[in-house]
Amino acid sequence: MLPADDVELGARLRALRTERGISLRALSAELGISPSALSQMERGSKRPSVTRLFQILTVLDVPLSAAFGDPAGSDAAPAEPVVVTRAGEVPELSLGNGVTYRSLTPVPVSGAEVYETVYPPGSSSSQDTEYLRHTGHEMGTVTSGTLTVEVDGERYELGPGDGIRFPSASPHRIHNAGERTAVAVWINLR
Repeated sequence: MLPADDVELGARLRALRTERGISLRALSAELGISPSALSQMERGSKRPSVTRLFQILTVLDVPLSAAFGDPAGSDAAPAEPVVVTRAGEVPELSLGNGVTYRSLTPVPVSGAEVYETVYPPGSSSSQDTEYLRHTGHEMGTVTSGTLTVEVDGERYELGPGDGIRFPSASPHRIHNAGERTAVAVWINLR
């Protein structure tokens, strides 16, 4: 796996912001964080949490795949009918709390993003008990470990083979309260 380095992720976030003509101060105000904190993320000296990354991408109106370097979620069809991505070529985002996202689609798929998410023990999709909200729908299935998914104030404990689906606009967060790493396949539909 090729980890997306913090500097590369920050540069992509900065490029997405500037392409949309949004100033650092305007975006930080929209996110409710200091311009300094956002600047640190864009320089790669501070790693965003899952929640913060989704908040940034939601305000910029781009899919998660844009953080992997797919230009604004391009839906372009591949030139070849078969595309194979080898394990060592798969981009991975390592976010705050040690949570990682690994793309499971070798090329962008219109309206859908498929990821393997890894949550170390004690990790969470959010900082300071924040809830995440964005456009679309989410569905996921835990493949190992256990995850607690909170949606609209309801808690769902998911173990291997358990799945969940919910509207992404509903306030939600994911947490691994277990003693071992949890892995899930997650699909975001826009």
